[in-house]
Amino acid sequence: MFTGSILTHLPIRFTTKIFTYAALEFYNEDEAKKYSQNSRMIEIQTQMSERAVELLGLPEGQACFLLDVGCGSGLSGDYLTEEGHYWVGVDISSAMLDVALDREVEGDLLLGDMGHGMPFRPGTFDGCVSISALQWLCNADKRSHSPPKRLYTFFSTLYSSLARGSRAVFQLYPENSEQLELITSQAMRAGFSGGIVVDYPNSTKAKKFFLCLFAGGTGVLPKGLGSETSDRTVANQVQYSGQRCRFNNMKGKSVKKGRDWIMEKKDRRRRQGKDVRPDTKYTGRQRRPHF
Repeated sequence: MFTGSILTHLPIRFTTKIFTYAALEFYNEDEAKKYSQNSRMIEIQTQMSERAVELLGLPEGQACFLLDVGCGSGLSGDYLTEEGHYWVGVDISSAMLDVALDREVEGDLLLGDMGHGMPFRPGTFDGCVSISALQWLCNADKRSHSPPKRLYTFFSTLYSSLARGSRAVFQLYPENSEQLELITSQAMRAGFSGGIVVDYPNSTKAKKFFLCLFAGGTGVLPKGLGSETSDRTVANQVQYSGQRCRFNNMKGKSVKKGRDWIMEKKDRRRRQGKDVRPDTKYTGRQRRPHF
């Protein structure tokens, strides 16, 4: 069993008032019950969870401590439990979490908006899975919502909460290539490496996108299913650099080596639990050249 608090400042199974977004409005009490009682949805959820765990590349025969982002009613968690793993689930919908409690799932549940970040201690989890949730962060349902900032907040805090060398796998439904680029760019900016794995790229119904991320170090991106029968013109892997990337067309970009860039880097290292020198009025100040 795992002892001690894994949260920086929040207890397990807490409830609080938070900002909402489209997923919360869609999964109300009635929709939550329908989703959890639909045999077809349960089958699809289980299949995608199985594939996500496969892409995690966990050690065989070893129980791991995993994070399920957008856990909903706990259908993915049921598969994690069957595989002998311990897990914590995070979801923004209290209705979905109520169904999970009624189903008496084995994992601990946390009510929260992933766009606000993951409130866990550095290095807590051996891996992370997420089924059909990440694309919701691309929606700007409030005037104060900035999808790039919410994505970066999520990925940077997730990076900190994962053990070095672990993986995070997200099954998602991107609306277009621009949305996929936005998601991956913010993940790389937060420190992850990895890329997109596409299963059955030539199939309209079976085609699935998985964002496979490595927390620290580099790894070999897994191959997508159905690749042996896919056309060469259809890519089933998209590899991204392990370096933190800055795109020229990204809004709100800080000038590299400038004060804002240095402050962002120091804040990110603090969230990752590293020792960082305190900020002073000289932080980021350009030195005069020496002759």
